Amino acid sequence: MSHQTLRRELGLGGAIVIGLGSIVGTGAFVAIGVASARWSDAVVLAVPLAAAVAVFNGLSSAFLAGRFPVAGGTYEYGYQTLNPWLGFTAGWLFLLAKTASAATAALGVGLYLGIPGPLIPIAAVALVTGLVLAGIRRTAVGNTVLVALTIVAILWFSWAGIGEARLSGPAFDSGLELPSLLAATAFLFVAYTGYGRIATLGEEVKRPERVIPRAVIITLAVAAFLYLAIALGGRAMAGPDWGARIELARLGMPVVTIGAITAMLGVLLNLILGLSRVWLAMGRRHDMPARLARLDHRSEPRLAILVSSVLVAAITLIGDVALAWGFSAMTVLLYYGITNLAAIALDRARVTAWIGLASCVSLSVFVTPGVWLAGVASIGVGLLWKTGFRKLSV
Repeated sequence: MSHQTLRRELGLGGAIVIGLGSIVGTGAFVAIGVASARWSDAVVLAVPLAAAVAVFNGLSSAFLAGRFPVAGGTYEYGYQTLNPWLGFTAGWLFLLAKTASAATAALGVGLYLGIPGPLIPIAAVALVTGLVLAGIRRTAVGNTVLVALTIVAILWFSWAGIGEARLSGPAFDSGLELPSLLAATAFLFVAYTGYGRIATLGEEVKRPERVIPRAVIITLAVAAFLYLAIALGGRAMAGPDWGARIELARLGMPVVTIGAITAMLGVLLNLILGLSRVWLAMGRRHDMPARLARLDHRSEPRLAILVSSVLVAAITLIGDVALAWGFSAMTVLLYYGITNLAAIALDRARVTAWIGLASCVSLSVFVTPGVWLAGVASIGVGLLWKTGFRKLSV
């Protein structure tokens, strides 16, 4: 199958920044707070547990990306190691999950600016789209700036929270229950899965078989540290129900507010970047219109970028951050289940892939029935699209 190829311009540093930019935004400034409001102190333990789950799944992604260094991530791995239907399902799940996640990030920009309505989220999508259209090099530079500001804000907040600690009770809730911990872990797992953007951009990474595994592990380690810092800082500052009572941007800390906004923009940027590469890959295999696989004179998939952005902007009109995040969590668990199956198909003795698969299956039990129903219906729509579009294309 011949097609235009993307340029390999990302080294280890660039890949790590792409991963961090995809992780530390909505996870730190939205998901941690929402989870703490639901599950209180379970979040402090769920953060490292979700990180461990992400490591096993990340190792499968890195293994496959080294074997198949092309755009598309698990969509491509599924096609090459399993079968076209599972490959398509993975790609469809990625589009669903990451479009919802990108909409969450755009909504987060409006949340932290304190301006209700769709105007700010749509403007954020337009701003980021312009940067992505400028090319992978300029995107990487802009991403580095956004990530640096975000990390400074997270560390500032965490230090201030722990420094002003006024704890009136025990460090952890004595009534902590296992179901709450596992539900929080399932919810927070999606906050780590930005590492998958590194694999999705495998066609643009130099020496992918070496760079991608290293970038994934480093990215997850840094993200786990930052998330734990946020959880402990919030807990120390406002008690076990801090997520229900405060928002980070309402603490009178301009650095934190600015960092939250740059974090959302960084996640939005990297998600649109990753989404466009999956649209491109699906266009190459004619699961989507072939025009999406066309590259411009700078080897950029312009139409795929624009399609990604328009769909993200449309989802922001729903306006429900928690709903968008919950739907993303369910689809991401299924997506990485297929990732692990693909890794097992290549190497049945790969223990980390079996553990990753078991973790995805186990955590999926804690997704709410309503979200599951919406997810299954969405997959059904995707499979109908594949069948109908293929017939029309013949």
